Amino acid sequence: MEQSDADLLIAPCGINCAVCRGHLRAKNKCQGCRASDTCKPKTRVTCQIKTCRVFTDRKTKYCFECEDFPCASLKQLDKRYRTKYGMSVIENLLTIKTSGIRKFLQEEKARWTCKECGGTVCVHTGACSICQLKVSPLRT
Repeated sequence: MEQSDADLLIAPCGINCAVCRGHLRAKNKCQGCRASDTCKPKTRVTCQIKTCRVFTDRKTKYCFECEDFPCASLKQLDKRYRTKYGMSVIENLLTIKTSGIRKFLQEEKARWTCKECGGTVCVHTGACSICQLKVSPLRT
């Protein structure tokens, strides 16, 4: 099955790169974890999850496919994202595993679309990328 552009914006760890501040910025826009490392900060290029042997060997597409799921690195990332941004990467991965990528993408679109103007809400700032309205995206 061929991947769509939206599929390519879901990182191996379950983060939706489409709602990341790096992807939403106007200048030097990041194309997501699965895209080229050009214009990415060093921390994204050397990410422990992205550079994990399981992904560099191209044996898996998502962390949930690994025998070590959830590994210590993923648990640490999940804790940080739950605490700071109200999003669980482990929950995202489990949704992809049980419901499929299409359903996950539909839920993400509903969750991260600004109800005022239709822009994309940034997971890191909680603000719409167009009208800057602060919102609290909830699971739908």
